[in-house]
Amino acid sequence: MNIGVIGYSGDVDNEPVKGIKEICINLGKELAKNGWTIFNGGRDGIMDLVSEGAKEFQGKVIGILPYEENGNEFLDYHIKTGLDFSMRSYVLVKSVDVVISVGGEIGTAIEILGAYANYKPVILFRNTGGWTDRIAEVLIEDKYLDNRKMACVYSVYSIDEMISLLKKIGDDKNELFSSKK
Repeated sequence: MNIGVIGYSGDVDNEPVKGIKEICINLGKELAKNGWTIFNGGRDGIMDLVSEGAKEFQGKVIGILPYEENGNEFLDYHIKTGLDFSMRSYVLVKSVDVVISVGGEIGTAIEILGAYANYKPVILFRNTGGWTDRIAEVLIEDKYLDNRKMACVYSVYSIDEMISLLKKIGDDKNELFSSKK
């Protein structure tokens, strides 16, 4: 399964990223242990930390980069889109099966909305701040961004809960595709 991880950019030794550093590294480790391919914005902040964690377990990490920027040292593939930050986000969203949101500012909000608009489930890693926590407050029936109910938006509070949910989403996806044969 291809999993997008979105959230804060910035120096990993400064807040708000510093406060969730361990969570991000452990998230990367657990995604890699399960054999899932990680897509992210390829730069600093949570992107760097999740990528670093994944490398400890030989995880595959693909960075979808804005402009002609170079990505972080932990990426397996650097996709230089030549696009600005918000347009690059749509390349990321279109490339994954599910999106995990960790904290984040306006770019993260754009990615959450883009994933939802493209029928991709979104998992909000709660208590990580930013738009991840803010957007949870406006959900309809605690899991939709609008009345069209295009995709589920889930809230989790731990990595174990995250991994269990991802396995369920993967099983549901596999069942859907096998029933179409």
